[in-house]
Amino acid sequence: MPAWLPRAMVLALALYGCFRLGSWAFDQLIGLLINVLIAFFLALAIEPAVSRMSSRGMRRGFATFLVFLGVLIAGAGFVVLLGSMLAGQIVDMVEDFPKYLDSVINWVNQTFHTELSRVEVQDSLLHSDWLQKYVQNSATGVLDVSTTVLGGLFRLLTIFLFSFYFAADGPRLRRGLCSVLPPARQAEVLRAWEIAVDKTGGYLYSRGLMALISGIAHYILLLALGVPYAPALAVWVGLVSQFIPTIGTYLAGALPMLIAFTVNPWYALWVLGFVVVYQQFENYVLQPKLTSKTVDIHPAVAFGSVIAGTALMGAVGALIAIPAVATLQAFLGAYVKRYAVTDDPRVHGRHQWQRGEALSTRLRRIWHAPEPDDGQEPDHGQEPDHGQEPDHGQEPGADDADDGQDPGGPQPRS
Repeated sequence: MPAWLPRAMVLALALYGCFRLGSWAFDQLIGLLINVLIAFFLALAIEPAVSRMSSRGMRRGFATFLVFLGVLIAGAGFVVLLGSMLAGQIVDMVEDFPKYLDSVINWVNQTFHTELSRVEVQDSLLHSDWLQKYVQNSATGVLDVSTTVLGGLFRLLTIFLFSFYFAADGPRLRRGLCSVLPPARQAEVLRAWEIAVDKTGGYLYSRGLMALISGIAHYILLLALGVPYAPALAVWVGLVSQFIPTIGTYLAGALPMLIAFTVNPWYALWVLGFVVVYQQFENYVLQPKLTSKTVDIHPAVAFGSVIAGTALMGAVGALIAIPAVATLQAFLGAYVKRYAVTDDPRVHGRHQWQRGEALSTRLRRIWHAPEPDDGQEPDHGQEPDHGQEPDHGQEPGADDADDGQDPGGPQPRS
């Protein structure tokens, strides 16, 4: 056995053990890493406000605390307002449920010539097997729901804690990171950090502006239809439709449709049609203009990044995909050498004819283009001989007359 083989085997086993240990640690810490990533982007989002307040003489930690306090107050007020609205609407719907059920049963009886009654329908629903199984599963799943809620609160607290430290100690974090890098790399890191702050803030700004426009548009519709709690529903539609990618619009429109149905069933159809029309207007008119001015990313790239982020990290990846891709695109754009684009019509997607030539002239030249004779090999660079025999069908001496030569010139060669 070679002397190096036992050492190589031990080294290979050690590397394999380190790989398995690292994989196990990564699987155990993936939740914490995602929380830290969310906290980092949240800190980048509030970085401009904190820096502006600290530049006016306020301590950075206190400025961060004020920003977070404002965000928490706004979020808590929205949740309380929405919860009170939902509680009141649920009570009204439960009280008016027999009336709605009677109207539906009467419509079914008149349309399909049946003889259904509300008492029979209620008894069949209350004594059904699926309802009893649902109640049993809900009773046994109370503990699981409580555990999920507590876990969500702990995760939210972790995100806020890390984001507070990232925002409050941002300069110290940048100094610590730059202290282990050479000066050239330090400039690149600081520039990347600045780009990330700019793109993340621009993304939140564009989303907030679109949420405001969406909320105002839906508020006007709900107010015109006479739907109760129109301001709270408008805020709900604006926030959920913009900050929950892909399916946020449909989740946001479901609640106004439900509330409008309690007023008039036809109002729910009006709300559905308005949500669909406004979504198309937002996707093809509003969002490309705002995104190009704030995030500077193509709509197709934004859509693909959301899908990729959702596949990698779920809803969290969908939320941070667009600012992450915009930051990466802006950072790499500084290191890609670009050239001036040639003034070619094909670059602009159109064909340009030669100037100074009429269309009739071009068509006449194409129509009277000479065609090669079959069976005759082309002339490869041979000088024309004006004394050759003229082509068939041509008057003798025509070429000579045109060239200014004497018709009685030399005889053609055999």
